[in-house]
Amino acid sequence: MIQQDPGALYPDHLAVLCRRAEQALARGGFDHLVVPSGTLHYQVFDDRDYPYAVNPQFKAWLPLTRVPNSWIVFTPGKRPAVIFHQPFDYWHVVPDAPSGWWVEHFDIHIIRTPEEALALLPADPSRCAILGEPQSALGSYVPNNPAPVVNYLEWHRGSKTPYEIALMRQAQALGVRGHRAAEAAFRNGADEFSIHMAYCQAVGQDANELPYGNIVALNEHAAVLHYTELGRKAPQPLRSFLIDAGASAHGYASDITRTYAARGHDEFAAMIAAVDAAQQQMCAAVRPGFDYKQLHVDAHLSLMAVLKDFGVIKVSPQTALETGVSAAFFPHGIGHLIGLQVHDVAGFAASDEGGRIERPAGHPYLRLTRVLEPGMVVTIEPGLYFIDMLLNEVKDAGHGDAINWDRVDFFRPYGGIRIEDEVLCTEGEADNLTRPAFAAANG
Repeated sequence: MIQQDPGALYPDHLAVLCRRAEQALARGGFDHLVVPSGTLHYQVFDDRDYPYAVNPQFKAWLPLTRVPNSWIVFTPGKRPAVIFHQPFDYWHVVPDAPSGWWVEHFDIHIIRTPEEALALLPADPSRCAILGEPQSALGSYVPNNPAPVVNYLEWHRGSKTPYEIALMRQAQALGVRGHRAAEAAFRNGADEFSIHMAYCQAVGQDANELPYGNIVALNEHAAVLHYTELGRKAPQPLRSFLIDAGASAHGYASDITRTYAARGHDEFAAMIAAVDAAQQQMCAAVRPGFDYKQLHVDAHLSLMAVLKDFGVIKVSPQTALETGVSAAFFPHGIGHLIGLQVHDVAGFAASDEGGRIERPAGHPYLRLTRVLEPGMVVTIEPGLYFIDMLLNEVKDAGHGDAINWDRVDFFRPYGGIRIEDEVLCTEGEADNLTRPAFAAANG
């Protein structure tokens, strides 16, 4: 896949955002869109701040993620403006002067204190749709997050521009670097913390720059869906390794998961291969008009077929689904939208006016219920786990006979399997963003 230059794609991206903003403002009856970048938050009873996180609505417009107390102002018919906070400060590193592919498209105003923005914001705050967190309030400019504006913008964020897709491919390539380094560390017997450090080194990002906390799970730890403890001692023997980790590229996230078996654990390796084959079929099913809820249900059936083949369940995949047995082994959703946020917004939205499409009964953790459209990027992340708490619930519900408990005992020490790619829905075949990045790295 030829990498496209985001700078060349940015003008069209900005034009799309301006059109969306104009429509959103019309929906809400506002004259100006005002987006603060966010502020530093301080720990209670302390002078230490939490790691800064930029407002996602801000980084949709600009590839800037470390500029607190800055603002974007869009007024239909005018060039968008950036109020760029670059303080005089000898205690901390201040943001570099604005530069890059975006600067020629904005009116840029440099301020040295947050309060200087007041003279540059639109004169009447009541005519502004101000999108941000309450802590971003400045004088009378208090985020109001009007629902008609937010609903419209978040719905249309589901359709990625070519600029966004180019940056998401960059995030994939960065994440794959980390995954390859992490696998090598695992093969060399490293503990979870050391694997995590190898990942960060390869990606070139620290824990605060990554889009989410790395899940680095050895052996039984893979049964904890969001395991982030990072043990300092490698278990003996090493049996398995699950890593769910991404990277950031100018504010866009990747979210990649792989599972590995240690040498000599051939049956678990075979189960990983079976889940991988099923996962690739699920990825290929990403196409316009397909209901993501159905893709999730189909994933349950495919995964239960794997467990049936490995002798873990005694009933048919359909029976396992209907009785809730499948949810004990696959307790999360098949995936979610991804982009500026790892779990990108409007996954349940019924339209750009709001409303909600509910999850199917019995599947409370699915994060996307919309029908797929061209331009959407979704994760496809099936998993199989051996979680005692959930398996005990199967027994309590009277369905224990559906499970071969000897086989559960065999696989329990491995924790579980999850394999995750990001897939772009196109007018034609699904475009897997993750697999080519691995192929390029391995080539």
